[in-house]
Formats: sequence, C-alpha cells, structure tokens
Amino acid sequence: MLYGIAAAATSLLLSALLAELLRVPALRLGIVDRRRRLALPLSGGTAVVLATVLVAGLGDRAGYAPLGTGIGRLLAAGAWIGVLGLAADVWRLRWWVPLAGTAVSAALVVPYAETGVVRGVLAVGWVVAVTAAFRGLDHADGLAGTVGAVTAFGVAACAAAELMDGIAVLLGVLAAALAGFLLHNWHPARAGLGAGGSLFTGFVVASAAVFVRAGQGIGTGAGVLFALTAVACADALLVVLARRLSRWPLTRGRPDHLGHRLRRLGLAPRAVTVLLGTGALGGVLVGVGVHTGRLSGGAVVWVAAVAAVVVLALVRLPVTPVFRPRQRSTEVSPQVSEQLRVRNG
Repeated sequence: MLYGIAAAATSLLLSALLAELLRVPALRLGIVDRRRRLALPLSGGTAVVLATVLVAGLGDRAGYAPLGTGIGRLLAAGAWIGVLGLAADVWRLRWWVPLAGTAVSAALVVPYAETGVVRGVLAVGWVVAVTAAFRGLDHADGLAGTVGAVTAFGVAACAAAELMDGIAVLLGVLAAALAGFLLHNWHPARAGLGAGGSLFTGFVVASAAVFVRAGQGIGTGAGVLFALTAVACADALLVVLARRLSRWPLTRGRPDHLGHRLRRLGLAPRAVTVLLGTGALGGVLVGVGVHTGRLSGGAVVWVAAVAAVVVLALVRLPVTPVFRPRQRSTEVSPQVSEQLRVRNG
C-alpha cells in the first residue's frame, strides 16, 4: 500500500518534470503536433512512457512490487508501442504501421491460457481497437490524458478487487504519470501527448483490462470492458459512422471527433474536457461496480444507451467551418497580401 502511494507520487512528479525538460528538444527536433497553428511539442508522450516504465520496472526489479507473470511482458510491449508511436510522430508513418505493430504486440501479450484461443483472438482485436480509439482522443487539450487517467484508475480498482497487485500498481503508476502530464496539457496546452503517449496509454489500459477479466464470463466481461472505455469507444464509433455516412475515407483525418463536435455546439475547450472526463468517470464507476458485483450486468446497458444517444445526436452535426459569404470574399491570406503589396510597389 505504502509503496503504491510512493510509486504513484514519484511517477506524477517524474512525468511532470520530464514533460517540461523535453519541451525544448522536441521543438528543436520538430516533434510537434502538425494539426495546430502554433507548434505544440509532443514531449508529454515520452514523459508518460518513461515515467511509467521506469517506476513500474524498477519496482519490479527491486522486488517492492512484482508485476507478476505476463505483466512484465505487457509493460515491455507497451514501451515498444510507445516507441512506434514516437516514430509515427516524427516520420508520419502510414496509418497501418502502428496498427500492425499493436496487433502483433497484443497477440504476444494476451493470456491465452485463461482466455482460450477464440476469446484470445477477440481480445487481440479489442486491444487494437481501444488503442486506436485512444489515439483518436488526442485531438483536444487535456482530453486523452483525463480519460486515460480515469480509465487507468478504474482498471486498477478492478485489479485490486481480484488481488492482482502487480496490475494495480502498474495502472496506478500510469494514471499518476498522466496526471503529471496534464499539468502541461490543460488548456492552453504547453505540451502534447502525441501518438507515442496515446498509443501507449490505450495499449496498457486495454491489455491490463483483458488480464483482469480473463477466465470470466464473456458477456459480462465484454460489458465491463466497454463501460471502462465508454468514451473512447463512443468517439471511435462516432467517427466511423460519420465518415461512412459522408463517404469520407476512414484513414483520412478531419475534425469530426466528440471534442470537435462539442466545440461546434459552443462549449469552451475546458468544458469539453470536463464533460467527457465526467462521462468517462461514469462509465468507469459502472464497470467497476459490475466487476465487483455491486451492480448488476444490466447497468452496462444504460452506459451503452447513453453512448448511443450521444453518437446519434452528434453524427449529423456539420464538422467543417461555415463562413459568411462576405467573410469569404474579404479575407485574404498573409501570403496573398504580401504578394499584392510587392506587386503594387
């Protein structure tokens, strides 16, 4: 117990410190979020990965908090996913490269002895889907970090209920690292998570949840897994459905995620993060309650119903900026303005 608290505090401070120290190197190396007008260094992802791996790994090596069979392999696979995500941030890898790497890593991590082959394959697919969904959440200040921290705490609570101390410590350390990162990512952000941090978070959370639910009923297990990751799943479902309806390529990005649509409705950036973070907390509480037997499995149906209502309510909302005709005709880009000035002497 005391070690878990000390590990979480260390992870929080280390992540916050690394996110700040790595900002300037990230800017100089061009590791920035290219979707923004102003350069946002993606030092947060590296900070979260390093803090989680170092604190959890050293605790395991020192014997203070042994991760247990298979969990050390999970952490190593997560670190590899973080490196792959960092490579995607730097070199703009094709969309299928991180996806394929995640699938291979998940296939090596899933505990087939407890799940069986068929359920193990389904678990691999679920890990890949949740990992990709967490990457999609990294589109608004504080959103991926908030949802990731809440989900990690929820999975840690489920692990603690099963006396899986290694997983509980690992997820607690990850949640604390994300909290430290959020000190720099709350709007207006000074550091971003990037593909490295978001893929790492999604992979570790999803894989750990599979370990916790392995060997239990597939119906209730699927419900618990969904409730724990309800916001990420709803965001991914919304994007897929909207792009299919508008015949937009699934692999071609555009501002059509939950956060984008809520901003379109007039919500402030911080309000979007708080609202979706609260939604994630609600799903997590239901998931933990069903896992521990304090709630019936039917409670998950309510989470699914709320998610479905949100998706259907927002799917038809326009996602491209709408300007008045007068604005279109009078606004001139800085490049065109400079050319006109030079041409006119």
